[in-house]
Amino acid sequence: MYRQKHQQRMTLTALAVLVVPLAAACGSEKAGAGSGTARAEDPITGIRWTVDGVTVDGTAHRAPDGAHLTFDEDGGVEGDYGCNLFKGRVAFEGDRIRLTDRDTTLRACDQRVMDLESALADTLGDGALRTDVNDDRLTLTTGSGDTVRLSRAGDTPLYGTEWTVTTPAVDGRAHLTFDKEEGTVAGRLGCNHVNADATVRDGHITLGAPSLTRMMCEDSLMDAEKALTKLFNGTADYRIEGRTLTLTSENGTSVRAVAER
Repeated sequence: MYRQKHQQRMTLTALAVLVVPLAAACGSEKAGAGSGTARAEDPITGIRWTVDGVTVDGTAHRAPDGAHLTFDEDGGVEGDYGCNLFKGRVAFEGDRIRLTDRDTTLRACDQRVMDLESALADTLGDGALRTDVNDDRLTLTTGSGDTVRLSRAGDTPLYGTEWTVTTPAVDGRAHLTFDKEEGTVAGRLGCNHVNADATVRDGHITLGAPSLTRMMCEDSLMDAEKALTKLFNGTADYRIEGRTLTLTSENGTSVRAVAER
């Protein structure tokens, strides 16, 4: 669920989530409608762009895993900063674009991810951004020279990919890998290693009873592991968008994971 932001940036407690300042809404029109419109030759709409990195004040940072965005021809933009989802408007101004009226979800993630997300969100909202497309690469540059680097995204294959769990948050310690030939899933749930049968069919994954090691870890890891085990012994819907895998079980358990680069 999305919430409208205030005009000034909110400073929240350590367990709260950064909310990005928003500008006033400004939509775009169809190509050929004049100033501030999307041009037909702009090859950036309708493409899912993976955010590879952001450079601020000359310092390059790798983008949070799973960060991406998509522009549509009707002047909409939506994506993922790395922890929080967002949607808003994009105005086309010649060879520049301007993102406005952004709304974001209110998730809390690891502080490092939140810091990277903040840098990315601030750069994307820094006025008119010059667009430079080179084959499957897109660079957005602010007036002060900061940049966001993106690449055309394809969906990561389910099988053979190590999927690092980001929700629930387990500091990168939980991961899953699906094996097509064996019909299994194996990995780690934060503390203990896991193996189970996994049957994939028509957008669903049926997971068998999990076989777990019996280690004990700190309470936060054990709590996250307990939540992850609810995926097993049942069927879950799955969806892959670029490098992000979302699993939603029949009992309401939702797990989000990103493919290792």
